[in-house]
Amino acid sequence: MIKKMIIYCIIISFLGCLDAPQNSNCLPSIDVSISTELNNPSLINVQTPGGFAYIQGGQKGILLFNIDNTRFVAFDRLCPNTDCTAPMVFENGLALRCTCDDSKYSVHFQGAPQTDNAECPAREYKVTKIGTSLRITNF
Repeated sequence: MIKKMIIYCIIISFLGCLDAPQNSNCLPSIDVSISTELNNPSLINVQTPGGFAYIQGGQKGILLFNIDNTRFVAFDRLCPNTDCTAPMVFENGLALRCTCDDSKYSVHFQGAPQTDNAECPAREYKVTKIGTSLRITNF
């Protein structure tokens, strides 16, 4: 009975992998390692929940967003679905928008696409807060 259950689980796992979307057209990973201080005058807006700032790094710059003073998120401003040369912009405290095709990506849900036919998420970076220091790295 245990062998049957194990075989059944393996088959279900294999079938689940077949249905997984293949994002081969998504952005390749790049190395990012940035350290900054929250008391930096250019980050004054990031010091409050809901605040954000654009910083140097990534491929088109990085959006740094303060969720609740303990959690921060960072996204590359490179549009993931087109050959757009303009960086994405942050709108209404909720989403990044690609100015070339108007596709949108959630800042609160790991860069998930918010536009039909957009299959790739925005590139998210890991943000670690230690005291007043922030470290932004690729996963």
